[in-house]
Amino acid sequence: MNSPQARRGQGPRRGKGRPLPRGDSFYTPGASDTRSRMERSSARPLVWLHQQPTWLPPVVLAVLLIAGLAVPGWLGAAALVLVAAFLGWLAALTWPRLATGGRLLRLASVAAVLVVAIIQATR
Repeated sequence: MNSPQARRGQGPRRGKGRPLPRGDSFYTPGASDTRSRMERSSARPLVWLHQQPTWLPPVVLAVLLIAGLAVPGWLGAAALVLVAAFLGWLAALTWPRLATGGRLLRLASVAAVLVVAIIQATR
C-alpha cells in the first residue's frame, strides 16, 4: 500500500467510485467456514454498493419501505421483505463486531419489518 491515496489514508481507488476503506482484507480473521463463505460471497455486492453514490442505497431502502407500508397485499409485503433481507444481510456481516445491544437491536429491526410484511400480506 505505497500508493499516494493509501499514504493519505484514502485507500486504493477502484474504478470511478469512492476509495475503498483502509485495510488489507474484507474478511474476518479466524472465521468459521460458513462465515468465510458468506463474507466471500458478499464482497462483490459490498464493493458495488460502495461504488454507488452515497445517497442511493438509503433512498432505495426508503422507497421500498414507504411502498411496503403504503401498498396493501402481497406487493407491499414483497417490498418489506426486500428491506428485511437487506437489513438482515448487513446485520449478519457486522455481527462479529457488535456488542449484545447492537445485535438485539438489529434482530428486533429485522423482526419488526417482517411482522409488518406479514400484516401487509394479509390486508
